[in-house]
Amino acid sequence: MRRRAIALLVTLALGLLWVPLAAEAQRSAKISRVGWLSDGMRAGARSHLHEAFLHGLRDLGYVEGQNLVMERRDAEGQLERLPELAAQLVGLKVEVIVTWGVPGTSAAQRATSTIPIVMAEAGDPVRTGLVASLARPGGNVTGLSVMAPDLTGKQLQLLKEVAPAISRVAVLYNPTFPATVLILREAQAAGPALGLAILPMEVRTSDELEDQFAAMTSLNADALLTLGDSFTSMHQRRILDFAAKSQWPAAYAWRESVEAGGLMSYRPSPQDLFRRAATYVHKILQGAKPADLPVEQPMKFEFVINLKTAQALGLTIPPLLLFQADEVIR
Repeated sequence: MRRRAIALLVTLALGLLWVPLAAEAQRSAKISRVGWLSDGMRAGARSHLHEAFLHGLRDLGYVEGQNLVMERRDAEGQLERLPELAAQLVGLKVEVIVTWGVPGTSAAQRATSTIPIVMAEAGDPVRTGLVASLARPGGNVTGLSVMAPDLTGKQLQLLKEVAPAISRVAVLYNPTFPATVLILREAQAAGPALGLAILPMEVRTSDELEDQFAAMTSLNADALLTLGDSFTSMHQRRILDFAAKSQWPAAYAWRESVEAGGLMSYRPSPQDLFRRAATYVHKILQGAKPADLPVEQPMKFEFVINLKTAQALGLTIPPLLLFQADEVIR
């Protein structure tokens, strides 16, 4: 009798232990379906940013082909396709949509008010109307913003330190992208304290680029700043060639421009933003509501200098700036 009682107790104990193990196994066996909506403007960044996002998910236990299905849609630079691609992801009944930038996030937001949307990187999401506030986004959108206090001022400060002789900075921007208009205002506010006149150069179509290049020259600009909107990303090569031909120091939004021959960039680290976006996806898949997840601002920035371009422009980069740079392209 005593042996039977002990055996019964052991059986009960094993049964109680098996219940949470079985529940955990059931959770781990669940396959999550995540949508990925890219505007495709920064072709050179797509693969490594996607890998940064997947790496973040792997750290949280999600492995593509095992318990994760990624539904990818890429507009390949054709922004007018974003609404259609967003609708496709909604039709596939993904559990969350990860987006790039304001245009992609806006397209996803128009396509659904119920499926959670995570911005991996976006301009000011409050002033562009994507969220109600950073602390309490409301609605179905949350994620990460590339906006940070004094970011544009810091870009101009670094450009001035790299090229102390500059005084008139042309700012090339497309006004159809709301975030770039806001960044332009920040540049106009920061310029005077640095002894810089800010020259706004509005361009909407590729045909207008050459006219604006000529206008910059006629206005005696001696440096260039681009704001990272999709339009300037798409025409990166033409802008780089113009800056080189004009012998102008230029600051760019993305490191890809510096890798392609631009002088410098200072920007929130996109790899860090996309890794952190995975945390939002995890929380949402675990039941969190996007309306309750505060939008985070950048925590890590990267400063990249192309030393070969600096030498071609006759610039001597101060040793302290080279030490501060996250990467020096030689």
